Amino acid sequence: MDKVIYQVPSMGEVAKVKGTNGLKIVSTFSGCGGSCLGFEMAGYEVLYANEFIDEARTTYECNHPGVHVDGRDIRLVTAAEIRKIIGDIELDVLEGSPPCSSFSLAGKRDKHWGSVKSYSDKEQRSDDLFFEFARLLKDLQPKAFVAENVKGLVIGKAKGYFKWILSELKSAGYQVEARILDASYLGVPQSRPRVIFIGFRNDLGIAPVFPTPSTGRRISIRDAINCWPNDEENFIDEETGEDISLGKAVAAQWDLIRPGESSDKYFQLVRPEPRLPVPTITASGGQTGLASVTHPYQRRKFNLGELRLLSSFPADFVLTGTYKQRYERIGRSVPPLMMKAIAEAVRDELLRIR
Repeated sequence: MDKVIYQVPSMGEVAKVKGTNGLKIVSTFSGCGGSCLGFEMAGYEVLYANEFIDEARTTYECNHPGVHVDGRDIRLVTAAEIRKIIGDIELDVLEGSPPCSSFSLAGKRDKHWGSVKSYSDKEQRSDDLFFEFARLLKDLQPKAFVAENVKGLVIGKAKGYFKWILSELKSAGYQVEARILDASYLGVPQSRPRVIFIGFRNDLGIAPVFPTPSTGRRISIRDAINCWPNDEENFIDEETGEDISLGKAVAAQWDLIRPGESSDKYFQLVRPEPRLPVPTITASGGQTGLASVTHPYQRRKFNLGELRLLSSFPADFVLTGTYKQRYERIGRSVPPLMMKAIAEAVRDELLRIR
């Protein structure tokens, strides 16, 4: 199988491109900045970001100098306050990825709806946050918006939430469409299906647009990190100096499966096929002893350099905190190259009507 060329721009290269298309965005639920980075790769300028989790905010600030970062709970943020920061402009895009653990197929879903529970390093109710996004959308009235959530939002009991969210977004004055897009068909070596909402303000007369998924061979793990069975084993993450080997019990199960297989005993233990994109990298995978997607040939988790590449982050993107916290930042992010493709589709429509 021929090797596919896979390149992720450096942070310096992104810096040269951001702000060049003249379009301005406000970001909510910004995390470490994966979505914002994708918009910047497509030439947008980020004026404001909101992120509630302290370590995520620290990482964001390291990689997005000059952006005003608001650390308050989104429920306390008003459109008037945002406008004081960004100035008297017609905002082009509002983007956001409301926390999605309440709808994830890997979680307990509806059992925790309406409850405050642990989320990253804090506690928060998360199932109502999409309505906070809709509130700011209604008040800010940008030309367009992009919002992201897990595939589980359109499955089972969560469908009611999905329809309610869709109704709220439309009632804010937008033509809205939602589709499931997979990052692996948008230039990312990771199979990561997500529900993407795109809307354009009604007065613009633009129907929602989405990027065209690639029909060629998807980028594989091996294309991204060049791993082979005879590579020297390394069980220490070079950035944090932490041990990333699998726990004894998990490693014993790993020995029983081959690349491309998953464990019958541990739900999240996957030994991926290196000739395919990696399965979804989850936020919890960096926890010590927890089963997760592993390196194809070594009894360990992916190191942070590999995680960046598998999620289309620049090699020099700064991560902060412990290995677990840095892994979580990647696991919660929209892959930048995925969002770049989405942002480009929206950009082309907005520039067409200027």
